[in-house]
Formats: sequence, structure tokens, C-alpha cells
Amino acid sequence: MRKLVLAGLFVVGLVWAIANFSGLAAHGTYDSIVLDFKEDVDSAQIEQQVQTIAQKYNVRPRLNSEFSQADHLYTVKGDKNLLNALKRSDLKQYTEYIEPDYIYSIPESQDFKVIVPVSKEAQPIQATGQAPNDPLYSQQWNLHSINVESSWQDTKGKGVTVAVIDTGIAEVPDLKETKFAKGYDFVNDRDDARDDNGHGTHVAGTIAESTNNGFGVAGIAYEATLMPLKVLSASGGGTVADIAESIRFAADHNADVINMSFGGGGESSAVSEAIDYAHKKGVLIVAAAGNSGQNSASYPARYPHVLGVAALDSSGQKAPYSNFGAGVDISAPGGSISGDNPAGGILQNTIDPSTGESTFAAFQGTSMAAPHVAGVAALVKASGVKDPDEVAAALTQSARKVQDDGLNHYGAGKLDAAAAVTLALKGKITFNDFFRWLRDRGYLNPLFWIDGGVIGLAPKLAMVVGSYLLAFFLRNYFPFAWGWSMASGLVAGSSGLFFLKGVYIFDLPQFPFRVMGSSIPELGSSIQGSSALNPFFASVLIPTALIVLLLGHAQGKWFAIGSTIGVTACLAVSAAIDPQLMWLGDGLLARGFLIVNALLCYGLVRLAIKPGDELT
Repeated sequence: MRKLVLAGLFVVGLVWAIANFSGLAAHGTYDSIVLDFKEDVDSAQIEQQVQTIAQKYNVRPRLNSEFSQADHLYTVKGDKNLLNALKRSDLKQYTEYIEPDYIYSIPESQDFKVIVPVSKEAQPIQATGQAPNDPLYSQQWNLHSINVESSWQDTKGKGVTVAVIDTGIAEVPDLKETKFAKGYDFVNDRDDARDDNGHGTHVAGTIAESTNNGFGVAGIAYEATLMPLKVLSASGGGTVADIAESIRFAADHNADVINMSFGGGGESSAVSEAIDYAHKKGVLIVAAAGNSGQNSASYPARYPHVLGVAALDSSGQKAPYSNFGAGVDISAPGGSISGDNPAGGILQNTIDPSTGESTFAAFQGTSMAAPHVAGVAALVKASGVKDPDEVAAALTQSARKVQDDGLNHYGAGKLDAAAAVTLALKGKITFNDFFRWLRDRGYLNPLFWIDGGVIGLAPKLAMVVGSYLLAFFLRNYFPFAWGWSMASGLVAGSSGLFFLKGVYIFDLPQFPFRVMGSSIPELGSSIQGSSALNPFFASVLIPTALIVLLLGHAQGKWFAIGSTIGVTACLAVSAAIDPQLMWLGDGLLARGFLIVNALLCYGLVRLAIKPGDELT
């Protein structure tokens, strides 16, 4: 039994090491602390606690903004030491939570390219059909790719308000005809939420740029109303306290959709509660997945009741920088700019932050992908679907499904504005609507299976069948009885519970499903979010360790032998079908490595099973 436990700890230790090496755990940064006092604590008690903190720690908590009084939300400058001290103090009796005031920011890899100076703007073009007369519309490949023109036949977003929680919105010429609702600047605590960075204005343009005005570019829901909420400073960073209050502000001021094109590490109760509050009031919330190329979305995309959006390039593939995996619900155009060529970026009217002047610029990032989803959400809401869960269902069920997306690069698929509006206009989304979608686009469509659905299962089935055939072959020479230990070892070594890789439950981390859905040779690549096998795992090393540790254990021995047989089959099939190895590529070197280790595993099994061995 001791050796069985040691074997388990050995494998768990390897998984833990790779997970930490891969940087899966995201840690946020902060320089202040959030104090959320309980609702039943009166003002006198709060003031007494504030005074105690000021006297004891030489820092004084303050209401976060003019909207903080009702929620008793205070912030105080401090680091980890102060945070721990406050959590240990009597203050915890008076508060709902004491947590870091994490800083979320504009994602990394956000490229800025100036395209057309306003003074040299092209002349209006002749509108044809549903295409607008905006002269730069032909350069907006992103709008063409989501099939937006067909959606405009039914709705343009009139009557829907989209809150843009970002760096604010500037008064650029191509937003002159766009409607605006009253917003707020939570960074400077004032009503004027003017942009001093350019990011928020660019995001707002994708959602509702003035369209068919003979100038500049087009927006998706161009008859919708924009609500500017500034939570990010000129440098692009903002605190979760401000973000939480801006979400509540949007919900309390009749916003229908919220877009958040920023992200960071660190979960916040303040933001999570604000999101729940807005969701209950009927607001759909959309957020960028992040630009770190990691196998999980950043916050706030990872919170429940938020649609996390991954980015596509102009060819419709996942953009190289885009996060993927857990927390990604759908994908949309985010652009990918190469060198000095801006053609692959997302073009909108914004400001040059160095001068404050209006300009047309191409950006890339999941920041650009999220407003595409928010804009289409506005079209869906304007079509009569009000419940945020039903709006989300219309977006995800109508998305163009991507086959063989084992690492969840695309979520439910690629955003399709026309299909989402068509689904919304059918009235309440029912099981029949979903069945029709499955029939036309999903697993019930014969083309799915012809295009690779069954083919994608073939390697896994070959690994499982191959491991059993090899076990039967060995059984002819060294008779032994079958049991659960042997059978579970065969599965663990050959294929794992591979169907679990496609399970995505938003509230839960996807990492355990990927691990359980992987065979032993696939564990390293599954942890690192790669389709290529890790040579350390895809070798004879782990089977050797299992047999050495478990050979003297009655049941564990057969699990180790079964696992080694399974690994033999997995490596052999991988060598024949798809020999991809980290650091070794997919050529003869990788194929030779897999074949040699498959033979070594087979030899190890022959050594481990002695004549007359029987499973008892």
C-alpha cells in the first residue's frame, strides 16, 4: 500500500511541477486594500474602525467614490503585510471581506498603428445593399467576417445601451452621430469620462461607431447608445474597487450590455458581487480573455456570468497572443498586425494619446475581440431577447463551431452576427432551436462527421484497442486473469478518459478535466496547453517508476503493468499517426524517439511479468 501511495504522489508531484513551471496560477498586483463593511454596521461603528486603523497603522481608509456610501466600500493604501494584519484583527467582525484592491489593465501585446490622418480622410463611397457608405469600410475585414451586413437587415441596435468600462471615450469625429448616455470617471471622480489613452474610444467605435455618415469606418450596433465609464487611467491600469462600482453604476443606470476590454490576475469578491448584481438586473457582461497566450482566461473574463472572448486573426484562426482554455466562451476578430503592415488589425477612429488628436488606428488584441461580441449582443437585445442568459445562448449557439478544438481556442465557436440575430428573432430560445442548430452546424450534421469528427476519434480508439490487443497477446505467453487494476492501467496509459477534455464548466477550473482526459504520455502537454507531447512523459521513464514502486504490491503491480502496456500502444500509435514532440518537432527524430520508447516499454512489460504470474 505504501508503494501505491508513493506512486500516486510521484505522478501528482510531476503534475504540480509542470503546472507551476507553466505559470498556470495567475497572481495579481495591488498597492491598496478593499474593506467592505457589513450593511448592518452603522456609520459610527465604521468611523470607529477607520480611526483605529489610522492610529494603529498610520493609514486612513476612505470611501472609494461618491457611490460607495450605500455599500460601505472603503479602500486603504497598503501591502500584503497590512492585508494580513487587517484580516487577523477585530476588523473582520465588521466586514464582509477584506481583500487586495487588484489592478487590472489593458492586456499586453496591444499594438497601436496610425492609419489615416483625419485631414486626409477618403471621400464617401456609394452605399450598395446593406454595405454602408463609410469610405474605410472596405478595410474592416473584421465586420465582414462576422456577417454583420445581413444582421443589419433586421436590427441596428436601437434602444439598447452598451456600457464601455475602459479608459473613457473621446469626442472623435466618427462618433459624432452616435448616441451617448451619462457616464462617470471613477479614476478622477467626476462626471466627464473623457478618454486620455485611446483604448476606450477604439473599443467604443467597434460597438457603435457612427455609420452611413460618409466618413471613416463603421460600427456593429451603430444605433445603440454608449455609456462611457472610465476606470482605467491614462497609463491603462485601474483598481477592482473602481471596476466593481462602475459595473453597479451601469446596472443602476439601465445599461443592457457591459464591455470590459481589460484583464489581470487575482479574484475579487467586490467585482464578483457586482457582476452578480448586474446579471440579476438583466445586464449581459462581456470581457476580453487576455493576450498572454496562456491556457486560461484572465479576470474579469473568468468570473461567472461573464462571456470571455478569445481573438481571431484575419484568416479566422486563433490570434497568436490570445488566451484560450478555461474561461473562453466564444471567439471574435481581434486582429494580428505583422511588422508595419496594419491590414490585419482592427481599424477604428480614436485619439493619439501623445497629442490627444483624432486619428484612425489599427489595434490588435482580445480587447478588440470583446466589443465585437458586445456589439452583436446589442443587436440581439434589440431583437427582443432581454434575459442575459438567453442573449448569451443566442450568441454561443449561433457561433460557427470549430471542429477538433481540444484546447478550447474558440469556445462555442466564431461569432456570427447574422445567425445570432436570426436565432433571436425566432422568439424565445427553445430546445427545438438548439436541435435545429445541432442539425445544421453541429454533431447531428453529417458533414461534421465527414469533415473529421470520427477521424478525430480514430487515434484514441486505436490506442485503446491496441493496448488491449497487446495485453491479449502477452496473456497467451504469460497467463494471467483480468481485473480492474489491469483494465484501469490500460486506459490510463493509452488514452485516459479522453472525452473529458471537451468538458467546460465555467464555475470550475478546466485543468482537472484536461488531466483526467489525458493518457500518461499526454499529461505534460495537457498541463502546458500544447498539442505536442512532452518527451519526459512520452517515454519509458514514468512506466519504469510505476513498476519499480508497485512491483511488490498485489493490485498495484497490475495497474503499473497495464499502464506500461497502454503507454506502449499510445507511443506506437502516435509514432505512426502524429509524431509531434516538444523540442524534437514532428519529423524522423520525433518518430524514432517514440518508437524506441514504445519498444522499451514493451521490454519492461516482458521483464515485469514472470511465467506463471496470475492476477489475484
